[in-house]
Amino acid sequence: MLIWSKLASWPLLNRAFPTHGIMGRKFKRRDVEFNEGDIVFLKLHPYRQQTVFKRAYQKLASRFYGPFLIEKRIGKVAYRLQLFAGSRIHPVFHVSLLKKKIGDSSASCFDLPPVSDDGAITMKPEATLDTRWIKKGSKFFEESLVKWKRLRIKDATWESAQELQVKFPTLNLKDNVLEKRKVFINHEDLNGLLGQIKTENQSDQKTSKRQIAPFHKKRNIGYQNIIVSKYMMGDSEGSTLSTNMKENLGDSNSFSILKDHGSYGIAGALIVAIVIPILLSILLTGKRKSKQRGVPVQVGGEAGLAMRNARSVKLVEVPWEGATTVAALFEQSCQKHSQERCIGMRKVTSKESVTANDGRKFEKLHLGEYQWETYGQVFERTRNFASGLVKLGHDVDTRAAIFSETRAEWLIAFQGCFRQNITVVTIYASLGDDALIHSLNETQVPTMICDAKQLKKLSAISSSLKTLRNVIYFDDEETSAGSSANQDIDNWRISSFSEVEKLGRDSPVQPRLPIKTDNAVIMYTSGSTGLPKGVMITHGNIVATAAAVMTVIPRMGSKDVYLAYLPLAHVFELAAETVMLTAGAAIGYGSTLTLTDTSNKIKKGTKGDTSALKPTLMAAVPAILDRVRDGVLKKVDEKGGFAKKLFNIAYSRRLAAIGGSWFGAWGLETLLWDIIVFKKIRSILGGEIRFMLCGGAPLSGDTQRFINICMGAPIGQGYGLTETFAGAAFSEWDDKSVGRVGPPLPCCYIKLVSWEEGGYTVTDKPMPRGEVLVGGCSVTAGYFNDDSKTREVYKVDERGMHWFYTGDIGRFHPDGCLEIIDRKKDIVKLQHGEYISLGKVEAALMSSNYVENIMIYADPFHNFCVGLVVPSRQVLEGWAREAGIKYKDFSELCNKLEAINEVQQSLSKAAKAAKLDKFETPAKIKLLPEPWTPESGLVTAALKLKREQVKSKFKNELQELYE
Repeated sequence: MLIWSKLASWPLLNRAFPTHGIMGRKFKRRDVEFNEGDIVFLKLHPYRQQTVFKRAYQKLASRFYGPFLIEKRIGKVAYRLQLFAGSRIHPVFHVSLLKKKIGDSSASCFDLPPVSDDGAITMKPEATLDTRWIKKGSKFFEESLVKWKRLRIKDATWESAQELQVKFPTLNLKDNVLEKRKVFINHEDLNGLLGQIKTENQSDQKTSKRQIAPFHKKRNIGYQNIIVSKYMMGDSEGSTLSTNMKENLGDSNSFSILKDHGSYGIAGALIVAIVIPILLSILLTGKRKSKQRGVPVQVGGEAGLAMRNARSVKLVEVPWEGATTVAALFEQSCQKHSQERCIGMRKVTSKESVTANDGRKFEKLHLGEYQWETYGQVFERTRNFASGLVKLGHDVDTRAAIFSETRAEWLIAFQGCFRQNITVVTIYASLGDDALIHSLNETQVPTMICDAKQLKKLSAISSSLKTLRNVIYFDDEETSAGSSANQDIDNWRISSFSEVEKLGRDSPVQPRLPIKTDNAVIMYTSGSTGLPKGVMITHGNIVATAAAVMTVIPRMGSKDVYLAYLPLAHVFELAAETVMLTAGAAIGYGSTLTLTDTSNKIKKGTKGDTSALKPTLMAAVPAILDRVRDGVLKKVDEKGGFAKKLFNIAYSRRLAAIGGSWFGAWGLETLLWDIIVFKKIRSILGGEIRFMLCGGAPLSGDTQRFINICMGAPIGQGYGLTETFAGAAFSEWDDKSVGRVGPPLPCCYIKLVSWEEGGYTVTDKPMPRGEVLVGGCSVTAGYFNDDSKTREVYKVDERGMHWFYTGDIGRFHPDGCLEIIDRKKDIVKLQHGEYISLGKVEAALMSSNYVENIMIYADPFHNFCVGLVVPSRQVLEGWAREAGIKYKDFSELCNKLEAINEVQQSLSKAAKAAKLDKFETPAKIKLLPEPWTPESGLVTAALKLKREQVKSKFKNELQELYE
């Protein structure tokens, strides 16, 4: 085989040698030789400015080290050098990397740079010499002048402050100022350095009048951008601009064109500012180089293709040193942000009952403004509640369950439990009686924390709860009646939340804090099959996910406001709120029924939660975003005429801008249509959204793009499971693609392993495919009291890494981003051998305006699939009015052949748009009038389909579709 390879390559080498010689003579290549004993400098791979984007021509950033002694000549063009003891670099180098030392050979040399395990040169900052603000486009960015460890002062470089913080999260360069670290540099050296920079730039400015300065200049810094700190120069009075700098700033403004060149200057400026950008945009449209977001990594375990996040070589475990548990993270965040807003709530000021046209009655609420508690106040309440739990008899390693809708007290109780190392059992408020009894009895919970509605549910099943002794209910208007109704339950001690807080405030106890390997939560999933499973989540899992997400969302901090309305018993919302607490953001609590000004429970004229709160960050599940999209389109259709045409034009142009049109590429079209059309639409969610998190289920590409354009904010679609504490993959804020879930989070690796039976392999072209495995810090400990199931999907490799087998099928894009394309359990083989992915078909057909929910069913003994469709009542009734269809009620409309045909045609169009095969399009459908809700047991709390329950309930309807 080796001989054959050499023979095959011989013709290519014969053609290459003459070409190599011609090129060498053309560019006057000179032969260089050295003798043994010569002293030379060594040119190594460039390493400087690692925190910014790589240069187009890396060779221009080359760097010489040394000098070193030549020990021996190896062949004609290689030499072995005498490097430092302990060097991790091979000592033999090509002659092109060497440069002869002229002068005294005894001159001192400096160390070789450190090298990482994968061979890359790594440099770390040592001190900040100066800071400045530079303008890029229309925005200003902060940069720091960084002295690197092991390098000289003149090798200091300007680096992006934001990128430095991401690349070196554990370093605090602000503490490494010169006055505190005089050992590294003195004022004389610094004055010389800044003077050198000034001289270079004055020279550059003179040169620029005659020729364009080379783009690879060592420091291309305009002196007017440098703000010299008097503190750095030994003056403690502060920072100021020098007189020369002010003059330079004045001379460099746009008015100098008018002063020097008059109308010709204006015309030239217009050409430079408008015409040239337009021409460049047209030429470069569609040629943007994609950013590498995930990179391959070598890991243990089953063979496959593994990726890590490109931002981090090592897995991220904590957001900062010392925050190894949820209790420590929360306490330190409260200390840091003690005076900042933490949690906000709205009180109900009035209620009224409204009767609809069909006779149904609805309760409408009038809500007040948000009332806030600071981080310091919330931490005090948390400590009081923790002490109160101890007075009720709780000890370390005991468990307490929280069974309630999302609210502020939920979070306080959750954090309070950790102050005494009490494991929290989370239970969905929509869970049925059987699942509730199973969860509480399996975990042997002695204390339940709940709201008024769940208190009534508990009283009905009290005889089945074997270990429950304490019930703590949240204080509101309904609980007084609820508590009195349960006074006859002799074996329960019933207390209000405020009573437990008072008990702890009057008798405080010392905290007994957990360690990172302790179980923080046993989270019972609502599950799509059978009884719910309890997932054991450690403190280390939670803080690792929080730390990883912090690196994805830019500039998160106390100025951010987050709207919390999804179930806190769901891993997605719990992870999101943990991230907000880590960042010091304000959390305002709301509800899906009061979310917007037009929500079901909001009284006309009253602000919804989004309008009152004006959040900057928000989490959503696809079902919520689909409803927002449908609501916007419905309003547009109702207005019709010119307004509808204007919206369609604006949307299509913004879509073109994202695709790379010249006008949109320069931000002009975005600004235009935002002012004319989209500003009003954004007011639906408060108008201040800058980033949205989406998870819980796959989000269709159409909806993702629609929300992104209309709301003017990127949507970070995440991928994770309860078993990975929501931490697996997350699309980054600057990724404009849709349908993907981004690269692995920095806290974990993602591996694809081949599934030969399903036809997915890691050798597939153009993208590797396979089952998705998640390994790393976010992978949980397993299932509570279910070792067999744990062993089935949790594996430990030879390196001690824990891997979770998700059962999902994914593929890696060239930039390292993951896309979920299938589910192993949802693939059915039809009678003629075709494979149909039920989840993929359902996701594609959800884009139809007629569909509120859908389940595709495929019988292996037939060659076609069928569908159960819950139609959108508003859309279908609107069509019926226009078509003149008469009906008594919605159930009768769903059974009419005309309605079925209309929805069927809509599904066919959606299937065609998604490029589904004919066998993937349902041949027959059944319209179901009743919506699928978590209370019905047909969908989870995150509104994901419970396939087995739907199949069981509508077994007869499915049989009829195949008859």
